[in-house]
Amino acid sequence: MLIQSLQVGEIGTNCYLLMDEATHEAAVIDPGDEAPRILRMAKDAGATVKYILLTHGHFDHTLGVEGVQKATGATVYIHRGDAVPKGSSFMRGYPAGPETVFYDEGTKLPLGNLTIEVMHTPGHSRGSCVLRCGDVLFTGDTLFRDSCGRTDLPGGSYGEILRSLKRLAQLEGDYKVYPGHEGFSDLDYERRNNYYMHEALRTPGI
Repeated sequence: MLIQSLQVGEIGTNCYLLMDEATHEAAVIDPGDEAPRILRMAKDAGATVKYILLTHGHFDHTLGVEGVQKATGATVYIHRGDAVPKGSSFMRGYPAGPETVFYDEGTKLPLGNLTIEVMHTPGHSRGSCVLRCGDVLFTGDTLFRDSCGRTDLPGGSYGEILRSLKRLAQLEGDYKVYPGHEGFSDLDYERRNNYYMHEALRTPGI
């Protein structure tokens, strides 16, 4: 498994290239902007981009989708909770086109010898998802190092993000955490240090 990353766009979104090194099949995760840079990263890795996977539909995670999709022919995946008709506000979701497929809780996508599993983790948005591959979690804006995503945008819910964080905290074993913004982490660190994860675990009814 090869993972490479770029910070793209004005907000500094983490865009990831996930590639099976045996077959060079790859997924681009959250191409938030600067499609030419993302395509160069994929080319330099010798990747064949099969999927564009969106952890959610906000503009800072999707502005590069069109450029990457047109250049690669990759299938775009997003949870239907964040897909909206074209012309709608980007902060309300991603304007899905004919190349878009909806995934949901438990969807499994083969990538060469790898398998990517979708976890629906609402809270930052209705359709927010975490993508699990082996011992790696791509957490989008659900889980950050020492923090979590904001919940005051349309479709956000503090209660739901706490439930999603509790679910992540209760996964067995440790995972490398690749979030949508800022630095990388691991799940054991977040279990020990993340205030919001602690709140999720101690709040009754979550």
